[in-house]
Amino acid sequence: MKTLLSKIFILFFLSTGLGQKESAFLEDFSKSKVIYTDFGFNTAPFSLQYNFPGGIKKLSYENNFKPFLGIGFAYKWFSFRLGLPILGYLRSTELYGETKQFNLGFDFDIKKFHIDIEYKSILGYTIQDAYRWDSTFSIQNPNYKEPSMKSKNFSMNTWYFTNKNFKINGLYGKRAHYKKPVQTFYVKGTLNSFSIDNDGLPIIPTELQDPLQSKTSASRFSALDLGLIPGYAYVNRVKNWQFCGWFGLGGVIQSKFYRLEHKSRGFLGLAPRYDVRIMGGYSNKKFFAFLVADFDNKSIRFSDLVYRQFHYMFKLTLGARFGSKKNK
Repeated sequence: MKTLLSKIFILFFLSTGLGQKESAFLEDFSKSKVIYTDFGFNTAPFSLQYNFPGGIKKLSYENNFKPFLGIGFAYKWFSFRLGLPILGYLRSTELYGETKQFNLGFDFDIKKFHIDIEYKSILGYTIQDAYRWDSTFSIQNPNYKEPSMKSKNFSMNTWYFTNKNFKINGLYGKRAHYKKPVQTFYVKGTLNSFSIDNDGLPIIPTELQDPLQSKTSASRFSALDLGLIPGYAYVNRVKNWQFCGWFGLGGVIQSKFYRLEHKSRGFLGLAPRYDVRIMGGYSNKKFFAFLVADFDNKSIRFSDLVYRQFHYMFKLTLGARFGSKKNK
């Protein structure tokens, strides 16, 4: 793993200005000027599982979210994108409150490696169906708002594809598309730092805390993990329609912590991880339209208390190529 991480950093600093050459599998348009826009949303609910009082087995925490609109430009090695939230919340603010989201990331690929670095934060959650333990809530007003609750996630992922013809550059359709089917096995190296924090207040409502288990009164759960995920990927294009997907399953070594009254307790353990991505759409020399769905999971187990968070992202990308000629 240390050797793999060393390669990541070396390849990152050597990658500026490097481009991909066209192969028999890939039709390259990096010399075309590309203008594109994308529309979608992302969300990251989480849950806590425990034998809570009153026979409650699970607490669900949901965030509200707005659709986002991105506008981008790409030419040769240069790429720029500006993304902003638009319109109002997709969910009722009375039921789900208001949420602030921030995303920052970039990715690049070199030979058989694809590197992705991303930071995500969400401020504002609601605990679902609070009437199960608190009589001040009802079915008409069921959710308990926690505007100070914040989730953070920093990740650095590197995919190593065994087939040199499998290029990430051709999957999204902006600068290239495929001409022939390609399949490959891969290994994903993943480094993650993530947490859920309620700004000094308990994450679990007072009525559901266990006086014999201090972790149920925690104001913060966090983890740092490192691991490998092997998987399989496939891409094909039939009459200008391209589709792709990959799936991997593996695990990580995890340092996990919970905080109580400004003191933290730490543990070491293992956690499962999966890697799923689906994308597809239409592409020719002049324009393209692609739908992308991305899934990610995070989890921490403190004996019989389990924290699970799922990140979902869906977006539609539309773009046009100007001066679309294949590279010779």
